[in-house]
Amino acid sequence: MTTRETIELFGKHVIANYARSPIVAVRGEGSWLWDADGKRYLDLFPGWGVNGIGHCHPRVVAAIREQAGKLLHVANVPFYIEEQGRLAQLIAERSFGGQCFFCNSGAEGNEAAIKLARRYAADQAAAGAHPVRYKVITAYNSFHGRTLTTVAATAQPKYHAGFYPLPPGFVHVPYNDADVVAKLIDNETCAVMIEPIQGEGGVNVPSDGYLPALRKLCDERGILLLFDEVQTGVGRTGKWFGHQNWGVEPDIMSLAKALGGGLAIGAMVAKPHIAKSLVPGTHASTFGGNPIACAAGIAAFEAIEEEGLLENALRIGKQIKSRMAAVAEKVGFIRDVRGMGCMIGIELDRPGADIVKQCMAQGLLINCTHDTVLRLLPSMAATEAEIGQGMDILEQALTAS
Repeated sequence: MTTRETIELFGKHVIANYARSPIVAVRGEGSWLWDADGKRYLDLFPGWGVNGIGHCHPRVVAAIREQAGKLLHVANVPFYIEEQGRLAQLIAERSFGGQCFFCNSGAEGNEAAIKLARRYAADQAAAGAHPVRYKVITAYNSFHGRTLTTVAATAQPKYHAGFYPLPPGFVHVPYNDADVVAKLIDNETCAVMIEPIQGEGGVNVPSDGYLPALRKLCDERGILLLFDEVQTGVGRTGKWFGHQNWGVEPDIMSLAKALGGGLAIGAMVAKPHIAKSLVPGTHASTFGGNPIACAAGIAAFEAIEEEGLLENALRIGKQIKSRMAAVAEKVGFIRDVRGMGCMIGIELDRPGADIVKQCMAQGLLINCTHDTVLRLLPSMAATEAEIGQGMDILEQALTAS
């Protein structure tokens, strides 16, 4: 089909809830994406962060092909799934030894985390440890998903409009301020839920003491600490999981995006004594942890480890930040360049949508979030030459603005 035919097909049959550009993506390889007209794009925002090791990584493609010939899907009841167990082991051994629940997206992972926090609190209350607790504290400019519960957890009013009444039980506080959290914890608070680095909210990196302070506070108050690692997890920041940059551990974390190497998969990981509260019948996912998605996830972990992609993510981050710092001195309207590894935000003093469009016209794909922050989530497998080429295009767009 031609580009025009595909767009016309969408106009008739697909809900227009996405602001799409007139591009039909047909093929991807590494850091590159091709459209139906044969144009090639350098993709520094591949799959909205899903393609953490690039488009169609050979290891992931091979694993999918092999698994597709054996077993695509089998129910979680009554069967055990080998690939699910192997992926859970990889996550546990590289994090805090938690146990996994698998689902299909970041929103589902966060739903599971919230449900487990409340269920664990209910079990503790039933045992007489404390009164019933259900409130979850989250931060302004957070983003936790698109379900009604995760929209309520997301402290951005623009995502709430038109969906009231939202589920109750969420208390919103400023990000990077543990003192405010301390003041708002009460006898009904069961958890604090935070992104180690806020992604959609502007690539906001906390001060060095913030996450350790939250860990100490939660321990003192006897509540759970939840980390939304949907965007920061699976190597993005140069560590396996974002919280490891601050030497703290959560009680529960959520994963998705890069977890499946390009396939849809999410996870909620919890310390074993907390995970015990999810007994049969309390939570489930029909497609969660299916063999093909887990096989892709295993391959993604192996690629990151065996190809040294954690180290490469750090090199990429340093290259981008160094280059953009130099550009900032030239143009005068870049307020900040921040981030870790392959998660970079370039804050402007003006809207950035036109710069994104200029880059796209020149064959570079990036994102603008929070209106003024150019967001880059390049593949951890990107080369120095590819990043350099992307920075050339981005610099041209910035200097022309």
